[in-house]
Amino acid sequence: MRSNRQEEELNAATAGASMTGWEFAWLDGLAVASEPSWSYLELVRPLMRRATSVLDLDTGGGELLAELAPLPPHTVAVETWARNTPAARERLTPFGVEVQTELPSEENEFDLVLSRHGRLPVADIARLLKPGGVLLTQQVGSADLADLNVALGAPPPHPRRWDAEVAVAALQSAGLRVTEVREEHPLLTFRDIVAVVHHLRTVPWQIRDFTPHRYERELARLSALIRTRGEFVVRAHRFLVRAERPTEA
Repeated sequence: MRSNRQEEELNAATAGASMTGWEFAWLDGLAVASEPSWSYLELVRPLMRRATSVLDLDTGGGELLAELAPLPPHTVAVETWARNTPAARERLTPFGVEVQTELPSEENEFDLVLSRHGRLPVADIARLLKPGGVLLTQQVGSADLADLNVALGAPPPHPRRWDAEVAVAALQSAGLRVTEVREEHPLLTFRDIVAVVHHLRTVPWQIRDFTPHRYERELARLSALIRTRGEFVVRAHRFLVRAERPTEA
């Protein structure tokens, strides 16, 4: 039988978290994430200064673009998740950014395509980039937080392998020239079961059948482990790829 403390923790965790875009401020104090050795934002800044047209794929709530302002005169953001689109438009409209729910249909339109933790539709990226244009993407790999799935007895987070090697092969097959590749496994430390449950509720692709009730026993065991050890550490999976569309001969 679970203790009253366990019952209180799991009940609190099922209350849900308020989140728009990709802001996770509610994790403060409950979980600590380490970052890759590179800064995606700092790698983007010099590219942005040289660009006159930018496309940001899966912009979330527009946090990245807003932080990079002032923006090039032709900047488009794409966000297909209905929960995020209003937040993106509210944040980015003052910067003159058009937020769309589908990829642009034109060709040779952008100097720079960005995708941080978003899709990587390689054929469309190759179509949309101008000759000499640059793609910079930071991706979440298929091994991301897989230790959490194991701890809860859940299926792996992604059925197909997705890592730097696979992404590079896809980009090259689309005709892009890969110029930089990095891949790392930074750590994420959970210090409370509430943070675990909130994380799984807000990123439902981690455990697709997750509900606190369905994983009640597993969560109780993990909660006891966190109380004993003071933390539960899992490995994230991040990789960065920069690629260019070759200039036409």
